Amino acid sequence: MKTKIIFTIITAFGMIWLSSCNNSANPHNGNKTSTTAQNPDSVLHYPQEKHLANIKQLTDKGDNAEAYFSFNDSMIVFQAKVPQWGSQCDQIYYFPFSDGDMMTQMPKLLSNGLGRTTCSFFMPGDTTVLYASTRSGGDACPPLPEKRADGKYVWPVYPDFDIYVADLNGNLIDTLISGPGYDAEATISPQGDKIVFTSDRSGDMELYTCDIDGSNIKQVTNQLGYDGGAFFSPDGTKLVFRSSRPKTKEDIKVYKDLLAQGLVMPTEMEIYICNVDGSDLKQVTHLGKANWAPFFLPSGKKIIFSSNHAGTRGFDFNLYMVNLDGTGLERVTYDDTFDAFPMFSYDGKKLIFSSSRNNRGARSLNLFIADWVD
Repeated sequence: MKTKIIFTIITAFGMIWLSSCNNSANPHNGNKTSTTAQNPDSVLHYPQEKHLANIKQLTDKGDNAEAYFSFNDSMIVFQAKVPQWGSQCDQIYYFPFSDGDMMTQMPKLLSNGLGRTTCSFFMPGDTTVLYASTRSGGDACPPLPEKRADGKYVWPVYPDFDIYVADLNGNLIDTLISGPGYDAEATISPQGDKIVFTSDRSGDMELYTCDIDGSNIKQVTNQLGYDGGAFFSPDGTKLVFRSSRPKTKEDIKVYKDLLAQGLVMPTEMEIYICNVDGSDLKQVTHLGKANWAPFFLPSGKKIIFSSNHAGTRGFDFNLYMVNLDGTGLERVTYDDTFDAFPMFSYDGKKLIFSSSRNNRGARSLNLFIADWVD
């Protein structure tokens, strides 16, 4: 969503503990104020998670995120960096639920191992997938930014990201959206007629929509800041997204200076909604810290998202629900580590998300699927 480069938010937040925790073998050791008495390294389902039932873990190694259902709910497409699968940086995979499980076998690679990839999504008909890739800039994984002297985390906005379409064998069919600069974070309306994506073609990180064939591109947002990770409402009339919008002169300068270097600092984000044409823009959350990876509930009346606003360590993200007007905030997951990237199946019965729960001390982020309970 979602992030697209959004996946590197895992590095910004969810994986901070990989380099900064005192106990690199088990970052939870030493935390004596856990919200539960259970060790998150071995918990699949917390008793407080009343909206989730029959949770199943789908992967068991590496970093797996941004899993999205096919229109018929029989498959998922996702991005992962799993050394055992041969990926040196984020690559796109797909998995049909009828084909066993990914705990014992490798899913199908769609992105050919070229460049860094992100933000995959099934196209209407479920025979093709779109995703963003830096492959136009070379076959190798592009470098990550060097660690800053001030210790603040930044992540790259690669100008080589374009949006491609491939079939389920990984054959590249089309370059859907391209041009100078960053084009990524694409998702498709439930009606299958529109695409929303993030681009810096205006000089800032804004949302755009286009028709399903990549034509008729229209700018949606136009305020300074990084708008991204957008999804359509179930009826296709609204967009939900996360944004980091600097307000003070100092923050504006920092944002512009970083963007000129192809960098952003995703540590302060809130959830917004608007109509598909950008009208009736509203800020939904005012929680502080990082609120991101939003997705509409099947009713279209609530939003589920990931947040660390109640956390104390930066990387402790959980899923929350909120009404479109920002009221009725409700916690959904109770993990002590990292839960994010939620998506509902099109029939509204399943929720898939990424989590570092039940990793048994490993530094991994895995996919989980659950029945949704209203």
